Amino acid sequence: MKLLLISNSTNPGEEYLGWPRQDISNFLKDTGVKRILFIPYAGVTVTYNDYEAKVNAVFQQFGYEIYSIHHEQDPIRAVVEAEAIAVGGGNTFHLVREMQRTGIMQAIRGRVLAGIPYMGWSAGSNVACPTLRTTNDMPIVEPDSFNCMGLIPFQINPHYLDAHPAGHGGETREQRIEEFIAANPGVYVAGLREATSLQYDNGNLKLIGRHPMRIFRYGTTPREIQPGSEVGFLMLD
Repeated sequence: MKLLLISNSTNPGEEYLGWPRQDISNFLKDTGVKRILFIPYAGVTVTYNDYEAKVNAVFQQFGYEIYSIHHEQDPIRAVVEAEAIAVGGGNTFHLVREMQRTGIMQAIRGRVLAGIPYMGWSAGSNVACPTLRTTNDMPIVEPDSFNCMGLIPFQINPHYLDAHPAGHGGETREQRIEEFIAANPGVYVAGLREATSLQYDNGNLKLIGRHPMRIFRYGTTPREIQPGSEVGFLMLD
């Protein structure tokens, strides 16, 4: 299995998919992939055509063609024939509903377990988890269930933030994750800060990027993992 799970697409003041471009290029190197099937369903305020064009403009720079599943008459067949899959960010609830509606959730899981490269950013990382329950997104639509692909046995919280805005009376991100692990003991949650990603290849899981990752599990003190660290323990449960 070959995964690149990216926290966010873009940092302030940078180009779209600017910070992870080298990581994406390294991830796809020597795979023989030429064309990548794109899943745009997390996009809500952007058309799928525009989303496809935006992503394709980036991937063309290092020699790959993006083509979107929304053009396909038979989306499951498109997944079965795909060389690699990329799932864009946006609203995770909308993404999951559309993946369920089109029947591609299990098809993608099967192809990725069979070895084709999978990359996703933000919502695209969420759906690699067992469920969408650690997304930050508003539930703007209702999917059939919260179940996702379960490519990894732990949960990711993308865009993880430590900050608590002055005057804000709501829960911090850490408090919300602590609620999740209290209700779901035994499940790890990876607080994946922006400009970081998790790469799984040849049985090894590694944190790459610019910042540490915060790991949560019920009954233990949250801990920081430094970039470059092997974090294969997350794949054991």
